Amino acid sequence: MFYYLSQLRYEFFPLNIFKYITFRASMAAVTTFLICIIFGPWFIRKLREWNLGEKPVLGARQDMLGESLVAKTGTPTMGGILIIGSILLSVFLWADLRNPYILLTMFTMVWLAVLGFFDDYLKLRGICKNGLPARTKMIWQVLLAGIVSFYLYTQLHIATTLDVPFLKNLAIDMGVFYMLFVMAIVVGTSNAVNLTDGLDGLAIGCTLMVATTLGVLCYITGNINMSSYLFIPYIPETGELTIYCAAMVGASLGFLWFNAHPADIFMGDVGALSLGGTIGIIAVFIKKELLLVILGGVFVWEALSVIIQVASYKLRQKRIFLCSPYHHHLQKLNWKESKIVIRFWIVAIVLALLTLTTLKIR
Repeated sequence: MFYYLSQLRYEFFPLNIFKYITFRASMAAVTTFLICIIFGPWFIRKLREWNLGEKPVLGARQDMLGESLVAKTGTPTMGGILIIGSILLSVFLWADLRNPYILLTMFTMVWLAVLGFFDDYLKLRGICKNGLPARTKMIWQVLLAGIVSFYLYTQLHIATTLDVPFLKNLAIDMGVFYMLFVMAIVVGTSNAVNLTDGLDGLAIGCTLMVATTLGVLCYITGNINMSSYLFIPYIPETGELTIYCAAMVGASLGFLWFNAHPADIFMGDVGALSLGGTIGIIAVFIKKELLLVILGGVFVWEALSVIIQVASYKLRQKRIFLCSPYHHHLQKLNWKESKIVIRFWIVAIVLALLTLTTLKIR
């Protein structure tokens, strides 16, 4: 909304500042941070009043993880509503709402947030102790990914090539199969972040690192001078996604204020599914699909640990890890929760720096 004030710069020159992506991105981050900080305590109280707190963990999972999960019983969840709400409001205020990449990203975030909301609500209200069936969630995720990928291919005519990190002149053209690849990214990142969301501050802290790096990549990709200098594809209008990433950074910081160990609130599926899918679709928009494997390495490993565990048990009737995802394996090794989270953050920072070095090592 404020972006359109720049159109009045000829009548009042100071309004020209609203044209600049860097200024609006900074303000978007500040806006989401303040929304979370100001409304966070009130929102947590309301969740407690509505009895939307973590339910007791029963069965084998309680036996494996013991008191670490039981102690979290009653902690308000569905904090993703605060995260997503602050992001959408900030983007509405500071981004160019005519930009197709902004609109598609908002569409993706809202779709997955609604899906996560129903999953959380069914669990918290006792309607279905495990929430939505895995197959149902997958169907809705695939449907979303199919709609977005089809629109990208037929309307925005996005390039179907994959740029290979570290190699300047190598690109893989997938043709029409690129749509399936996009679908796999959106569904995969959505579920990977959801699997990572198991310890206080873990998922949101790693999301912070990834969103910050994506913001830098979006700005460079949407700037013709910087992209040509670094020999990366220039994609018009994607620079506006810098504002979206900045809003995610501010919201992550604001939510982490309350989600840090010991957490006062959890984000739930409403936050994890939507943040993950948003990260994936932004990476697609700026043609950094393969680079996301490095940047989101923590999320990738968490998802792989579950896949490896399930595959090993079905094929060999043996477990590779004491518990999955991997952060629970470390808990079983008697690592303190705060140590696990901080070390995962450190890994996420290192991976973010490595991702940025690929811009010059080509």
